[in-house]
Amino acid sequence: MTKRVDVEPAGSDGVDLIAVAQQNWNRRGWDATTAMAAATSITRSHQIVLARINQTLAPFGLTFSRYEALVLISFTKNGALPMGKIGERLQVHPTSVTNTVDRLEADGLVTKERHPTDGRTTLATITDAGRAIADAATTEMAGIRFGMGDLDDDACDEITDTLGVLRSSAGDF
Repeated sequence: MTKRVDVEPAGSDGVDLIAVAQQNWNRRGWDATTAMAAATSITRSHQIVLARINQTLAPFGLTFSRYEALVLISFTKNGALPMGKIGERLQVHPTSVTNTVDRLEADGLVTKERHPTDGRTTLATITDAGRAIADAATTEMAGIRFGMGDLDDDACDEITDTLGVLRSSAGDF
């Protein structure tokens, strides 16, 4: 259990700095201190999880965004997906998709080619090397529970459900 303190800790070990911030906000009489603590906890947790994920993917020459794109393409029936669909499904800007796919292509994990019936569309197609990397990286990602540490499946489901409310209210799905 994390201890709470009433003094500014200057980064003391074992002190929950977000709880300290919330106490400081409460002392100021500011509103929404619980929401501030939740938002800050989400942001810090994101940093922790992403660092764990990227550390695990680094030996494969991947970042999380590159891994997501590679796995997404691998899910398709024919191993190819239009660039626009990649952006739509990963919810990222077209420029980010282009950068990600260009890097995967440079590493020989995907190829880019014109769509056979729609010359305006570029397909990203996974290579055999890309499939092998995606499979190996996924094994490692499962091994670290996708950066979720010691959280069990029930805790992960609770997080997903709770954040699903936020995402839904923002029109995310």
